[in-house]
Amino acid sequence: MESNPLRQQIANMRQSLFDEVGWLKLQKMLDEHYLIVEQLEDKNNPNFAEDIMAMYFRDSTQLIANLEQALEKEKPHHDFIVMEKQLYQLAGSSASVGANQVSIEVDNMRKCTREHDIERMKTTLQKVKKEHEKLRGRIEPYFQLLRQVGPVETAQRPS
Repeated sequence: MESNPLRQQIANMRQSLFDEVGWLKLQKMLDEHYLIVEQLEDKNNPNFAEDIMAMYFRDSTQLIANLEQALEKEKPHHDFIVMEKQLYQLAGSSASVGANQVSIEVDNMRKCTREHDIERMKTTLQKVKKEHEKLRGRIEPYFQLLRQVGPVETAQRPS
């Protein structure tokens, strides 16, 4: 019985990742793509979603660092083609794991890249980093609790 309050806390944490946090419906941290990742878990791979998210954070953190380095260069040395490729990769991986807010900001940054607007790119990269860290800060504690009690039943998944 002791795990019931903990399971409820896990369910609430999970639901909060999908809840709308503003007047725009797009402000969910995670979207339905994350649900697909979760559905791929089974008894042979019970931590699949956590493993996928860990890989996502590892790879996306490196891409963000690469973009930051590229933007620090002097103006004539900006390689917009390379930055666009990195943003395309970051957008794809963010979308595939359901990192909704990160995807939105990366798409905004891609627009700035196509316009070669370095200052807006720098500003938007800070938004990407903020959303990335906010998601990490919310999902890692969720996974820590989940490891303590096991998977949350599908009945507690958001609709």
